[in-house]
Amino acid sequence: MTEISDVKAPEGEKLWGGETDKAIGNFPVSGHPIPAPVVHWLGRLKAAAARTNAELGLLDADIAERIGEAGDAIGDGEHDGQFPVDVFQTGSGTSSNMNTNEVIASLAGEGVHRNDHVNMGQSSNDVFPSAVHLAALDEVTNDLLPALDGLAEALDAKAEEFKDHVKSGRTHLMDAVPVTLGQEFAGFASQIRLDAERVRGTLGHVGQIPLGGTATGTGINTHPEFAAGVREKLSASSGLEISAPDDRFEAQANRDALVLLSGALKVCAVSLIKIGNDLALMGSGPRAGLAEIRLPELQKGSSIMPGKVNPVIPEVVIQVGDQVIGNDVAITLGGAQGQFELNVRVPLIARNLLDSIKLLASASRLLDTKCVSGIEPNEEMLRKHAESTLQVATALNPHIGYDAATEIVKEAASSNRTVREVAKEKGVSDEVLNEALDFVGMARPHG
Repeated sequence: MTEISDVKAPEGEKLWGGETDKAIGNFPVSGHPIPAPVVHWLGRLKAAAARTNAELGLLDADIAERIGEAGDAIGDGEHDGQFPVDVFQTGSGTSSNMNTNEVIASLAGEGVHRNDHVNMGQSSNDVFPSAVHLAALDEVTNDLLPALDGLAEALDAKAEEFKDHVKSGRTHLMDAVPVTLGQEFAGFASQIRLDAERVRGTLGHVGQIPLGGTATGTGINTHPEFAAGVREKLSASSGLEISAPDDRFEAQANRDALVLLSGALKVCAVSLIKIGNDLALMGSGPRAGLAEIRLPELQKGSSIMPGKVNPVIPEVVIQVGDQVIGNDVAITLGGAQGQFELNVRVPLIARNLLDSIKLLASASRLLDTKCVSGIEPNEEMLRKHAESTLQVATALNPHIGYDAATEIVKEAASSNRTVREVAKEKGVSDEVLNEALDFVGMARPHG
């Protein structure tokens, strides 16, 4: 048996063949190849396919194992430089599938044919989208979800730390009744946990791969036990939940599960934008802004203004959120443009979906470790805002009525005095004021 170490090409030598060269010449578009996780899963799929075909008696065991070892090496990222075809290529991913077949045939050595052996029982139409589904499933499971869980935990910790810091609430960017800083951070944590829950809810669909459908979903030229054998091997080696589709023709013709995942990622982006904006606003100042929290000082904020500190991590997070929303638009259009038995926008969907997953995971980790964990409350400013908001008069409504409370607010605003001062002047008793204008109690009316 020929060992991989014996057939591996010297560093810098190309392992691909003529079909890949044609694709390189035909698609000089972006300068970016397909995402590396898709390459890795193409390798793993080819390895599992060869071993399954050998078990089914369709492929020589020695050839199958050489193909398997070559596919394993690609799956481990050892040959990423051998996949130069631009991501904007033929919409089924045929060029990248051929690229993979050629590289594996070169690595596997003498007597291995790129189509007859490496591509046995497969078509670009079922293998490439399967690799995209598995890459997304893998990256979400092992990168994005742990990052979201870590961010939620960091926000929860701050919610507990800030639970007794009362501040002015705000609606319409205007003063509202008091809340605690901890309540705001608890809300952020819940947003992120719900985002993770939504993303997890899509993974059962993403894990359904169209492998075994070959060209159109009929399964032509594929052993009836082939797809199940490959899925079993991939599930065992990765720990991922990989399953057959409910209907092979639906799975071949549509990429709706990837559109569904992208939609959940978009909601996550929306949450991160909201949180990033709130943190930047609460940290604004230090003299002319809200200045309710102090964000970590990571770098100089200006090349001309000494001592300026900017909310750099929230700004990064907001930009990432904007990009993910843009990616989702492209994915949605790509998903809608399938025709008959095949969606031919898969490389576009793969590019944007894997980009969104990576960006959200990275931004969540940055927000966790470089921002949230180091936030400190400005207790003096929080207390000042809580005591000065005119909307504490809301708590007087049950005692004196809405109209009387409104008159107190108007007079307090025009005279630049507190609600307590004006209310007392208008005859509201100290007993009522002490009960109603308890800021901590106001923030927690139900304990």
